[in-house]
Amino acid sequence: MKKLTILNIGLLCLLLTNQACKDNFLEEKTDFGAVGEDQVFKDPILAGAYVDYVYGLFLPPNNAQSFVATQDAAENGGYTNTFTQTTDELAGETAFNKTWNVISYVNDNANKYFGQRMTASVANNVWTRMKEINVFLEKIDQGGIDEATRNQMKGQMYFWRAFQYFQLVRMYGGVPLVLGSQTPTVVNNDANSVPRSTTSECIEQIVRDLDMAKSLLPGKWNAANWGRITSGAAAALKGRVLLTYASPQFNPNDSRDRWEAAYTANVEAKTLLEQNGFGLFQTGGSTDGKAWANMFMQEGTANTEAVIVYGFNTGTATANGVKNNGWEQVIRPRAISGSGSIAPTKQILDAFPMLDGKNIDDPTSKYTYDAKKFYKNRDPRFDKTFVYNGALFPYADGPNYRQWTYYWKNENGTAYLSTEGSGLNASGLYLRKGSNPSANNRSNGGSGFQQSGTDFIELRFAEVVLNLAESAIGSDKLAEGLEGIKEIRKRAGLEVGDGSYGLASVAGNRDKLFGAVINERKLEFAYEGKRFYDLRRWKLFEKDSPTAKRIGVKPLNGTRRTGILITFKNKDAEYKGDKDPLLRDKNGNLVVIEREPATYPGDIKNQDEYLDYLYDNYFTITEKDDLDPIKNNWVFTWYPQYYFFGLNQTILSTSPYLQQTTGWDSMNGAGTFDPLK
Repeated sequence: MKKLTILNIGLLCLLLTNQACKDNFLEEKTDFGAVGEDQVFKDPILAGAYVDYVYGLFLPPNNAQSFVATQDAAENGGYTNTFTQTTDELAGETAFNKTWNVISYVNDNANKYFGQRMTASVANNVWTRMKEINVFLEKIDQGGIDEATRNQMKGQMYFWRAFQYFQLVRMYGGVPLVLGSQTPTVVNNDANSVPRSTTSECIEQIVRDLDMAKSLLPGKWNAANWGRITSGAAAALKGRVLLTYASPQFNPNDSRDRWEAAYTANVEAKTLLEQNGFGLFQTGGSTDGKAWANMFMQEGTANTEAVIVYGFNTGTATANGVKNNGWEQVIRPRAISGSGSIAPTKQILDAFPMLDGKNIDDPTSKYTYDAKKFYKNRDPRFDKTFVYNGALFPYADGPNYRQWTYYWKNENGTAYLSTEGSGLNASGLYLRKGSNPSANNRSNGGSGFQQSGTDFIELRFAEVVLNLAESAIGSDKLAEGLEGIKEIRKRAGLEVGDGSYGLASVAGNRDKLFGAVINERKLEFAYEGKRFYDLRRWKLFEKDSPTAKRIGVKPLNGTRRTGILITFKNKDAEYKGDKDPLLRDKNGNLVVIEREPATYPGDIKNQDEYLDYLYDNYFTITEKDDLDPIKNNWVFTWYPQYYFFGLNQTILSTSPYLQQTTGWDSMNGAGTFDPLK
């Protein structure tokens, strides 16, 4: 009997047992042993396990920083936060935001995600994933499994092929269209030497695959299969694809036909999803941001927001099927056994509007922004996204835990001391988004929040709403586009005001509405891995960006990402001392004033009012400008060539038949492949 050579069975079994999601299909385990290829496509259980294996190739690995990490900034299936650092959300130098002497295929700024030529060994990279999908689609109809079962399996595979091609196309433009299985080889093989197709051809193929997936998949699955791709998910991805294709990155001439196609696709996606019970998550209140925060904790079919969701579980290191989400651990402070390694920026903090939806510098707002108490009267999503000095950051053993991140001078005035003796957070800010107030820091033998089962929603219903709003604006349906943004703000809990949720000034103006929808995406999807792609498809990086000027967005080039530094003062005088001025000493005596007293002074009634008192009288706030490199006057530097990455030497050295992207060099000279065709 022919052995199953298309898969490494040991790897398959390992992946199947290590990608589990709570109470859904990925928890199931199949013992393959020595399986013949003909058996796989005859047995619905084995064929189903093959499909689940392909899911595992795309899903984040165990302990991934799922919210800010993406797969397409790495070469072999790894998830990194590189692209998030190449935005205003996180600081740090990457290959895509620093100065280079030359833009070349031999440098790391030629993104390696395109990968290496397929080899006989199995690795989780672009072309291996594509091969596994193509083999399945070629062979599944030959085995005798009933048609209904086969169709559901094929629908999922068509979706993942489209998903993979879209990741490639938005990075590089047109890529080789490989729609059949290839024989792995370590030497050049003419049959495998497929040239790059045009971008338009690739988009057409992606749409065909998604239409096929949509026609074969159910609108919803039962509880045991929650997390599988639905027809609505396929339609929503099609809407995302065509919106990207209509955006300035791919559509510099602003063709209305592109916008109309995106609009039609997103109308269909929203309608299909709503018919099957999807919608903006509302459970837990909708006027104060609680529903918005709770959606990240809601499991199963009750989460109407989760169109495409990546599952995690709370398994321990000694159990089968371990798939923990590393997010909880990296956002929590070291003082309570987190790592505190994700440090949000002041730039995103300041982007959140006041409670009436007006920007913090808008003089028409009914709320006066007070830089001294920057957290007051803000968009309800503000408190659900950030943790600042004195803010609540509850967890299982600390339901009333507050995070303190202030500094003070030592007795000699020669150095700063900090509340964070276990290790400093870089920006003075923490992320609360996606944190579970019931998270346990005693997991894994007391080593922190490692057994987190919080799922990550790759595509939320809110994105479908905003994709539709943006494509409506592009199609000159301006009032409809505005209503979509307002729908998101209403669910977030902003005040309706004069009926506009703070957007009256942009009504009726196409460019201003484009700016408003991009800004709303920045707020709604902050730290969900979406910002890089929005900045890129709208070409909002370089200082002379015409689209940035047109829609009123400040470009990133020439900027630095910063944090906030909060220092303690004793009324109007600088405090110096070796003891924390807001804690009692070992004898129970006040050093200066207590940060969380049992009783409050004057007419102060609660800790929130007392926090205001501390900010008014004891804290000084300055901008912290050491998050980005501080040598050689470092500033954010993006090159126009990054809107369509060049192919790296890792692929060109083994595939010289591939055309290089225009604007990039190669071993054969200047690039000739036009990604706009």
